[in-house]
Amino acid sequence: MLVRLLGIDPGLRFTGWGLLESDGNRLRHLADGVIATDSEASVPERLRVLHDALAALLAEWRPDEAAVEETYVNRNGAATLKLGYARGIALLAPTLIGIPVAEYGAKTIKMAVVGTGGAAKEQVQMMVRRLLPGAVIRRADAADALAVAICHAHHRASARRWAAGVQMA
Repeated sequence: MLVRLLGIDPGLRFTGWGLLESDGNRLRHLADGVIATDSEASVPERLRVLHDALAALLAEWRPDEAAVEETYVNRNGAATLKLGYARGIALLAPTLIGIPVAEYGAKTIKMAVVGTGGAAKEQVQMMVRRLLPGAVIRRADAADALAVAICHAHHRASARRWAAGVQMA
């Protein structure tokens, strides 16, 4: 079954996004990019820009499902809080129009894309390019978002296989 998936790598300064189609085990790159906000603007204004850009993407591409990377906690509490704000917008925008949203931690994403939860960012980006041949990915944030979408595609496929096995038993 053909499904259009949106992956989001949230950030207040740069939010990466990536769209792909999943048909069983086959993945096809559709688009990717980065939403940038002005660091001189207020946080509420930046969040509005992020929401409006995501809403426009959702309206244009009409994904069936979305997936968002979970927030990691770092030593800078203020930076973690701002990342959480951006993540909230990334979760809210698709939900507002009825698109289901999944969440995945960084280790889960790395495991799904590279095969090890301790993979370096460069390894993830290289595997994203290998899994989506022909995709011209210009920004690391966009590659990270595509990794989130790939992770979601793999988890969807595993869940379908598991459900089919349970129904056959």
